[in-house]
Amino acid sequence: MQAGQFISSTPALEGTVFENTVIFIAEYNDKGALGFVTNQPFSRGLNELEEFRHGKAFPLYLGGPVDQEHLYFVHRRADLIAGGAEVDGKVFFGGDFKTTVALINQNLLTERDVRIFIGYCGWDKGELDAEIAEGSWNLLEAATLF
Repeated sequence: MQAGQFISSTPALEGTVFENTVIFIAEYNDKGALGFVTNQPFSRGLNELEEFRHGKAFPLYLGGPVDQEHLYFVHRRADLIAGGAEVDGKVFFGGDFKTTVALINQNLLTERDVRIFIGYCGWDKGELDAEIAEGSWNLLEAATLF
């Protein structure tokens, strides 16, 4: 397992919040793992949140059950968005969100460049590996974020 990989839930997770999910792993290190559900659109767009009500319509995704009070994002435009952490050479996690929103509103970033999530999925050290070993998750060989 490494950052930049995708996992998909198995039937072992039916009836849970992770049923039928595909997750992009944005961080994987000696502290644990952090990822985002990529196949669950959120019921509202960015412009439907009070703070961004004057902006352009842009989709949000339900990233996971942890910290749904905050927005997180991944992107592939390090040339335009400063401060992101490299995930896998093509995708970056986080960065200057104010600039990101401004670029979205100027039509300089699209859904093919950035994905915004409400909440995330998190695992402590060894937890995700144990869940994979017990058959809760499959590693996906071919999946794309953008």
